[in-house]
Amino acid sequence: MIDPSSIANALAQKGIVADESQQQAIDALCALLDDGRAHADRLPYRGVYCHGLPGRGKSLIVDTVYALATCTKRRLHFHQFIRDVNRLLVQAPKSDDRLGDVSRAWLKDIELLYFDEFHVHDIADAFLMGRFLETVLACGTRIVLTSNYSPRSLLPDPEFHERFEPTIERIEQYFDIVAFDGERDYREQSDEGGAAPIEQRFFAPLDGTREPLWKIFSGYEAQAAVHPTTVEVAGRLLPVTAAGKQLVWVDFDALCGAPRSHLDYLALAERWGGMIVDRLETEMLKRRDVLQRFVWLVDIFYDRKHALFITSDQPIRAALAGLDGAHDVSRTTSRLAEMQSRSYANSLVPKYLAATPREEIG
Repeated sequence: MIDPSSIANALAQKGIVADESQQQAIDALCALLDDGRAHADRLPYRGVYCHGLPGRGKSLIVDTVYALATCTKRRLHFHQFIRDVNRLLVQAPKSDDRLGDVSRAWLKDIELLYFDEFHVHDIADAFLMGRFLETVLACGTRIVLTSNYSPRSLLPDPEFHERFEPTIERIEQYFDIVAFDGERDYREQSDEGGAAPIEQRFFAPLDGTREPLWKIFSGYEAQAAVHPTTVEVAGRLLPVTAAGKQLVWVDFDALCGAPRSHLDYLALAERWGGMIVDRLETEMLKRRDVLQRFVWLVDIFYDRKHALFITSDQPIRAALAGLDGAHDVSRTTSRLAEMQSRSYANSLVPKYLAATPREEIG
């Protein structure tokens, strides 16, 4: 059981007082983690499902509670889970219920599972998630989902939605569902005092951006040099302007204009802590496939608290306004607001710190 006062204290350190819906989620999460609780009128929930508009504090609240939980736990992004389970399915021995077998093995020893940014847009993913959630509940694993979508809005494609209804009903039966409906967007207002970011991360227009990009790259790379090369990413080749230990520098057209999937961006995020995305022609974002890849890229780098430096012909967030050719564009806009703010603590280490022995850093 987590002491609610410890959650309030952790939020206060971030300058946050929980609003009504956030407090409802905190109560639900504390109850979920209290093995001794009982309901007189209904079966105990085995999960908590937090949904609402981007930036309303879903991940902020759940991350805070998750950090305080002392049970064996795992947090991951939806894209990473889909990739990992599909890999395990390929390797698993044949059986009448291979997905169930893989899911049970994957869940072994996990007491609390947390999926951030849960969504279902593809029927194949829907089948996999439906069987997986069924297995989670059967195993008694506690699970927390955050999503931009209410359960009834999952897999909205009318051609397939009905086939996902049993999973939606399972979520409604076994999850405590909390709607985050506060007016404040924490990402948009993450620097309310008007403080500029420590370093500029987004640049527009494209003219004159070579020098600031070079300064960024050399600021993190001890052996900084621009040597165009080709790297292998998820089994595909990707031409890059430069590749260091922490940063990779790549043109937008090669990154999102060519046929790629979220697997490419997962592989990039696992290899580098930050990326320079150069020469983004915003007209390309009107192509549905290009926009979807950019959404995946931002999702994956944001989830790992990695850095993105972007040059574009016009301000990127303004260019995204009104575009609806891909899923979850509003979440991308909200995340980009936070990623360019001072409060976004990315995982990159400046060159002068990386070269200093840890014990000598004051």
